[in-house]
Amino acid sequence: MDAPTEDRLLNGRVRLRQPAKGYRAGMDAALLAAACDAGLGQRVIEAGCGPGAALLAAAARQAGATFVGVEREAEALALARENITLNALEARVTAIAGDVAQRFKALGLPPFDAAIANPPFFDDPAALRAPAPEKAAAWMADEGLMAWTEFLIKAVREGGTITVIHRADRLADLLSLLAPKAGSFQIRPIHPFADAPAKRVLVRAIKTGKAPLKLLPPLVLHDREGGKHRPEVEAILRGEAGLGWG
Repeated sequence: MDAPTEDRLLNGRVRLRQPAKGYRAGMDAALLAAACDAGLGQRVIEAGCGPGAALLAAAARQAGATFVGVEREAEALALARENITLNALEARVTAIAGDVAQRFKALGLPPFDAAIANPPFFDDPAALRAPAPEKAAAWMADEGLMAWTEFLIKAVREGGTITVIHRADRLADLLSLLAPKAGSFQIRPIHPFADAPAKRVLVRAIKTGKAPLKLLPPLVLHDREGGKHRPEVEAILRGEAGLGWG
């Protein structure tokens, strides 16, 4: 692995060492962290935490909660642990070795209050041009989206929340896989421009939840003029605002 770079998240509040090449944390991790609203004393697990971008940003946002990141790739796990120390968050954040394909039970942990994840976006190698080898683990879900949803459902207690960011065109699959054990869905579409289709969705579900599905107002990232992030998006990226589920 090439020497990692060090980047800053949340307007400098979080330091993140990550690979110089291959998959690098970006908007998806930032939005996932902003969507985590764990309260005082709650325990949160992230499946597939990578070097810890969403994990650490969520922990910085929610100072009263504790976090556990699960990662199967040894190099990414080592970086996650390094980043936890770099940000002096050892008291509230840990990263452990684990594989979603082996299910939550294999970790030997009690259920959490909340689970968050940014699952690999593709589980069919024929569906896209093959990614570079250094990106494959982040982009290709060898075990399929079903394994991820099963892991997340088992990872939380009854009444616990599951928050996922994924491709908008996989929304139906995501809902159908979560629906047998979870409900009270809330969906926030993420659009690159106001006049363009959503590319991502943030989905919140509650284990054993029964409330009707809510389609929330979309988040639009850019204006056509200038192409910069909208002010509300900049506020999220700086850590000055979150993504509420009201």
